[in-house]
Amino acid sequence: MINPLYEHQKEWGYYEEALREVPDFQGEVRRDPYGNIYGRLEEKTKGECIKGALQEGWEYLDTYELPKYNEAYEEEVKSIISKNADKYLLGTLSVAVFSTIRDLRKIDNLLMDVILEKDNVIKVLKKIEKLLLELIDKAGVLGFDGVIVYDDWGTQTALLINPVLWRELFKPIYAKIVKEAHDKGLHFFVHSCGYVYDIIEDFIEIGVDVLQFDQPELVGINKLSDKFGGRVTFWSPVDIQKVMATGDKEYIQSSTEKMMTEFGSYGGGFIAKDYPTWEDIDVKEEWAQWARDVFLGKSKLDDID
Repeated sequence: MINPLYEHQKEWGYYEEALREVPDFQGEVRRDPYGNIYGRLEEKTKGECIKGALQEGWEYLDTYELPKYNEAYEEEVKSIISKNADKYLLGTLSVAVFSTIRDLRKIDNLLMDVILEKDNVIKVLKKIEKLLLELIDKAGVLGFDGVIVYDDWGTQTALLINPVLWRELFKPIYAKIVKEAHDKGLHFFVHSCGYVYDIIEDFIEIGVDVLQFDQPELVGINKLSDKFGGRVTFWSPVDIQKVMATGDKEYIQSSTEKMMTEFGSYGGGFIAKDYPTWEDIDVKEEWAQWARDVFLGKSKLDDID
């Protein structure tokens, strides 16, 4: 995605223009293509949104424009696809249903907006829907096999909003973009962190093919398998929070085998995943390798020292 207004601030730095808008923040900042200001401290992490482009009021909505699709990247993407034609190619959608509006308004405002400002929320979602449909169409033309949207919907114990509101405001847009993906011959993946049990059935109903959960034990492997096994595919690492962080070899390897057994009992429906940045959550490479070895059949529970 590209927005010429903010290209000069897309890298981390100390931009006076942006810092004036967040006077209490002392770290590095950058603007994303949506005009949101991101901040980070000590030159670490990818940062967090500290001021949304629509945070100060809905009066800016009528003139606000989402960033544009950047066709300049197409030649590079085509080259990558042609060199990897023997692989499954998953395209990441650079706009999301919830994450995008969450940053534009900031989450504290948005959690009130979904009750008090439904009409304006729907207006923003219509803009997001239009852009998502364009990106999915491009993914189909370019030759991807599937697309994934990244939306974190849960806390540790529940959805961020009432499931009834989720179905009213957000489910319709998911349904449209999933249909568009299928019409273009693409699988549709959804990533979400947190406890999202209450809307898994909804995702299945509208045709989501794969659910990518990094914390499947928040719901429970047995519960996911018993309730949804054979109806949707789960793409997960061994739980990054409740299992991998323990550093307990036997627990990690037995949990890995459990995932393969439970999800595999329905004749498929599971894709093993390796978390890309174990160091960010203080999981040692050795611990991660214990899980990989079981997934790849190089180690069994009986082999544990």
